[in-house]
Amino acid sequence: MRGFRPMALAVVAAAGLVAPPSAEAAQAVQTAQTARDGQYSAVVRRTEFGIPHVLAADFGGLGYGYGYAFAQDNLCALENSVLTASGGRSAVFGPDADSGDALASQPVSNLDSDVYYRAIADDQRIERLVAQPAPLGPTGEAKQLVSGYVAGANRFLRDTGAAHLTDPTCRAKPWVRPITDLDIYRVMYGLNQFGGTDAVKPLIANAAPGAAAALNEPAPPPAGSNAISVGRDGTKAGDGVLLANPHFPWVGGERFYQVQLTIPGTMDVSGASLYGSPVVEIGHTQHLAWSHTVSTAQRFTLYQLALTPGDPTSYTVDGKPEAMTHQQITVPVGGGSTVTRTLYSSRYGPLLASNWTGTTALSIKGVNTDNMRSLNEWLAMGRSDSVAQLRAAQDRYQGIPFVNTIAADSSGVSYTADSSVVPHVTDELAARCVDSPLGKAQYPAQIVLDGAKSGCAWGSDPDAIQPGIFGPRTNPALTRTDFTTNSNDSTWLTNPAAPLTYPRIYGDVGTPRSLRTRLGLAQISERLQGADGLGPAKFDLTSMQQLWYGDRNYSAEQARDAVVALCRENPRLTTADGRTVDVAAACPVLAGWDLRGDPDSRGSVLWRQFWTGASRASDLWSVPFDPQHPTTTPSTLNQASAGVRQALAAAVQRMADLGVPLDAPLSAAQQTTVGGPAVPVPGCTGAEGCYNVVGQGVPLGADGRFPPVTFGSSFVMATELTTTGPHTTTLLTYSQSTDPTSPHHNDQTQLFSRKQWVTERYSEDQIGRSPQLRTVAVAGR
Repeated sequence: MRGFRPMALAVVAAAGLVAPPSAEAAQAVQTAQTARDGQYSAVVRRTEFGIPHVLAADFGGLGYGYGYAFAQDNLCALENSVLTASGGRSAVFGPDADSGDALASQPVSNLDSDVYYRAIADDQRIERLVAQPAPLGPTGEAKQLVSGYVAGANRFLRDTGAAHLTDPTCRAKPWVRPITDLDIYRVMYGLNQFGGTDAVKPLIANAAPGAAAALNEPAPPPAGSNAISVGRDGTKAGDGVLLANPHFPWVGGERFYQVQLTIPGTMDVSGASLYGSPVVEIGHTQHLAWSHTVSTAQRFTLYQLALTPGDPTSYTVDGKPEAMTHQQITVPVGGGSTVTRTLYSSRYGPLLASNWTGTTALSIKGVNTDNMRSLNEWLAMGRSDSVAQLRAAQDRYQGIPFVNTIAADSSGVSYTADSSVVPHVTDELAARCVDSPLGKAQYPAQIVLDGAKSGCAWGSDPDAIQPGIFGPRTNPALTRTDFTTNSNDSTWLTNPAAPLTYPRIYGDVGTPRSLRTRLGLAQISERLQGADGLGPAKFDLTSMQQLWYGDRNYSAEQARDAVVALCRENPRLTTADGRTVDVAAACPVLAGWDLRGDPDSRGSVLWRQFWTGASRASDLWSVPFDPQHPTTTPSTLNQASAGVRQALAAAVQRMADLGVPLDAPLSAAQQTTVGGPAVPVPGCTGAEGCYNVVGQGVPLGADGRFPPVTFGSSFVMATELTTTGPHTTTLLTYSQSTDPTSPHHNDQTQLFSRKQWVTERYSEDQIGRSPQLRTVAVAGR
């Protein structure tokens, strides 16, 4: 390697916790001399599919090796994330272009994005948060990890040169530059705001007196997940088994990257990180595994302000006027031009470009605006080796920003909790302070509190790390020895045998569960009884793999037979616009379908086209939801529903108009082009009640296909935690690298298309036996 200066790596093995390095890795370490004068050192070993296993003696070296490896695969994506978080997109790509925010629930222009991020930067909020002592600010080890990560990424850029990058996305682009520690903190801070102020970037960026657009209910963000944790009473070997199945974007900065990070005797964690993050967010250690699912808890509340008469930038609290603060934000937009906007804030937070009339305005208070603790927490979780240790890490830092945690360990403990950061709004406070017509109309989808009363400020708990949030004792949590699970509904039915209750701001109780949640619970119940055709009862690694790749379509399991009967009894149906359609040919197609989302499944295309319309019918089910039977109701398709009948007619007519055979295999209509040429992928949509979610439930396009898949199952991990170590298989559906010239740009996507797994190499012996092992020592400042 150009400029490489040999250095030693002090490797210490702790018996029973982290295995000593393989002979090949040890030899690579021993060829180096002792690190001196602030330099970093690491050994990066790559196994099949380019997965890096980073070995170092300290956290700075670990970050250095990780940053270098990640930059090799995704430097352009990293630079793009840094450009966004620093508010520099308009100058490069133009102010009106879409910012590419894949997690946004609405389009965000580059200008709006830049205004939002520059407001944070100009306020130096992140610098203040980082400067706080731990646990509020980053620990010393976290800071070392970040600094090393930055140095490693910059080392790759320096060695390669922007003009010689293989990825054409940013080759020789002027916006490619060495990154800084602050850049990475900005990226992670931006991630923490998901579901909070991040959800209303355009409303913050365009707020001004008189901006009285109506307040809409928040659209669900394009993120989800499944996770199953099985304890000793639910596994064949009496150990723990976990499935991690986050549903996240396949494009943009919210992709996952697979890595193993090892400091012998200190940490050995394997899993996946979101781009730009130097810590593993979903993964496992020797005896512990965990995953996350997006929580239903709210990440902000709105405050309705009573404006001071005659002054739209002043409001009253307890009858006394308070002036809004204002901040002028100037954004370069290219060609030497700039745009300046004035943003306003109340004591609660930024003003919004919504309902700002002559008498009232809305201000948003985000719960994660002071949260830089997530870095500490994920780093501490990566050093945990039991559910008890994981819980202690979460109780100490209280920084998980927007997700539930689902975990299992080798002793057979299963655990699920919403231990995320949640505004301290009790049901009593909501009843007292949601007192306006707007607030009552929005509640509980959005909480709009009375900003004219100081008594409507968020409360606090004695065990909370900061004022204004709930402490760990309030968080919904369940520890079991059979199972716990979550599929993005509230934690009410984490295990139906032990329903949870909690303040309403965490989510609902006693309401219908999604078809995906119901499928997950059904699959778990069937597996525990051995009633699913997958062999003897209870879980092991193989049966968990089979469960996930089963690709069952639960809406079809519930309603297909009724639709076939309807079709046979009514061979001619009418669309909503009055066209009569012969649907008889659909009957045998649906009757012969295997009810799965496999690439060769015939009938799944027709079903999705039908269900996209039918599921909107208000009278879809004959048997309504019953809170006493929440996992099996609502049920029984209402064959008399006009919406159901019209949807079947419309589906058949649409496919005929497009020239798509009713029995077209799913592979003909469901493909991804994220990794290059179109590749068929298995799975189906969450709206259909599928576990392996791909796509967004959009009807067939003019080309006779569903829109190319850019969202869904991302990093998938099935692991069995034995007393002698983990047995794990993984899959990164869109592959490791965004560089189209990389051999790892779509290699795992091809695996996904064939419904295959990657057998993880975790131990030193497993890594050393990889036939594709490549080992390199990296060192420098």
